[in-house]
Amino acid sequence: MSDPLYKKELLRLAADAHAAGRLVRAHSTGHAHNPICGDKVVVDIVVEDGRIVDIAQETKACVLTQASASILGKTLKGAARRDVEDLRTALQAMLAAKGPVPATPFEDYAAFDAALAYPSRHTCVLLPLDAVLAALDDVSETREPDAIRPKG
Repeated sequence: MSDPLYKKELLRLAADAHAAGRLVRAHSTGHAHNPICGDKVVVDIVVEDGRIVDIAQETKACVLTQASASILGKTLKGAARRDVEDLRTALQAMLAAKGPVPATPFEDYAAFDAALAYPSRHTCVLLPLDAVLAALDDVSETREPDAIRPKG
């Protein structure tokens, strides 16, 4: 691709697909959908003591959404809800050219610098975070994990 939006680093992040798939047993599942482009993200999480201890996601989406989901799959273990909210706020500010790249361990979001020029694509970058927040909205540490059908 010659489009500056899809540079090698971004394509590599999408191809890495950290935590791709579904969890067999999850405490909660969150969904996010962008009706404008059709991107869909499903995130399964396991939470203990208020922190994400396992995460998996299934994306049917563009490279931007896949790369963002891959970053989360690599970095969100150990995060609390507040961490995810803070990341979303920082990332939204970065995309609006009103803030720096999110801090470690989320510095891979620097690969989205070309997306600043495409406001219509910001939703794609934020979609996986919205799915995680939706999963966190529904999680209850006191209930048994839901059985999730195995992939395939």
